[in-house]
Amino acid sequence: MNAQARTAYINARLIDPVAQTVSDGALLTVGDKIWAVGPDAFDASDKDGTTIVDCQGKCLAPGFIDMQVFLGESLETTSRAAAAGGVTTIVIQPDTSPMLDQVSIVDYISRQAIDAPINAHPMAAATKSLEGQEMTEIGRLQEAGAVAFTDGRKAIQHPQVMRRLLTYATAYDALIVQHAEEPDLAEHGVMNEGEVSTRLGLPGIPAEAEVIMIERDMHLVAMTGARYHAALVTTAKGVAAIRKAKQQGLNVTCGTAPAYFALNELAVEDYRTFARLSPPLRTEEDRRAVVEGLADGTIDVVVSAHDPHTEDEKRLPFSLAEPGVVGLETLLPMGMELVNGGHLTLPQFVASLTSTPASLLGLPGGRLEKGAPADLVIFDPTIAHRIDASSFASGAKNSCFDARPAEGRVLQTIVGGTEIYRAESWQS
Repeated sequence: MNAQARTAYINARLIDPVAQTVSDGALLTVGDKIWAVGPDAFDASDKDGTTIVDCQGKCLAPGFIDMQVFLGESLETTSRAAAAGGVTTIVIQPDTSPMLDQVSIVDYISRQAIDAPINAHPMAAATKSLEGQEMTEIGRLQEAGAVAFTDGRKAIQHPQVMRRLLTYATAYDALIVQHAEEPDLAEHGVMNEGEVSTRLGLPGIPAEAEVIMIERDMHLVAMTGARYHAALVTTAKGVAAIRKAKQQGLNVTCGTAPAYFALNELAVEDYRTFARLSPPLRTEEDRRAVVEGLADGTIDVVVSAHDPHTEDEKRLPFSLAEPGVVGLETLLPMGMELVNGGHLTLPQFVASLTSTPASLLGLPGGRLEKGAPADLVIFDPTIAHRIDASSFASGAKNSCFDARPAEGRVLQTIVGGTEIYRAESWQS
């Protein structure tokens, strides 16, 4: 795009996640940066050479930043799915092939991402080969482009390894991200442990597997002073443990995904493998606790946990099916259930997808202010529709929300001042 190209987005409903405000106005971009925001951002008498986008009263927000994306498909396909979901930045999990545990590989991924239509950043492995035994070279990996460190779907099980990681990370202000699930308690489990798992005859994973790992890690965070993030919190006990840690002043954050605030364990009735997740869907009490955690700020970010799988990997007996769902294209409509239900304000929800993950990862996006990247999403929060996985841009269709009634649709996605997605029905 021409470095001086100007685009004015007028008649917009501006969602500012930092100021937590909703206001009517305009936004002007010049090149790949935001130039002005607000009621006086654009003078219609000075429109020569400016592309005008009439937002028609729809919402204009910073592009979404997704902290947890498993790259089960090509970066090109994943980028298309992200753009359709209003996601302008994805953070790639380290269990790629080859794994993101070496400086050369992280550097390669960082360079490859430059040519992607969206922003893509690697989250490097915390331990070599994701085996939980030996730390990776955090400092050098960070220099190569890693925005945080995790073992992805695996918990960092050994307390001494986690202590060393946290201690070492403090020297680089690096964020350690944990899959909060005690492996021994979770071993062989395929769904939440309880009445439903007993009735279905499926091995369960107790809620205690989550809270035990979180509470152990909180002691290590207190010892080291490190920055710690629990990737997915799914239980009432887990939410309570994070809330207590924050009250104690620990440098702790956490995330969750739409499945955990929109569904409960009953979604796996009839052995529905598209609802098999890791961590598993929990009880209705747990689901309500996750919603409350989002509402009071205990849970900081919402992620898609996008994890594409083929039909062959999902159309199997429940215990043999791969866990995980695609989620990039359902982030907005599922989040709007919380907003329209009165649990979160629209700026709160947008912040969980923009300014908060940007702050945690040290990324420049997530803000509507002069000088910020021109990464934007225009959406209508009220369009009623039924989720149709067959229409997803993602090659994989393993959604646990297929055919669910929903509200909210992405209309246009912009990265670096350039439009990368427009809904067929949207005329600006």
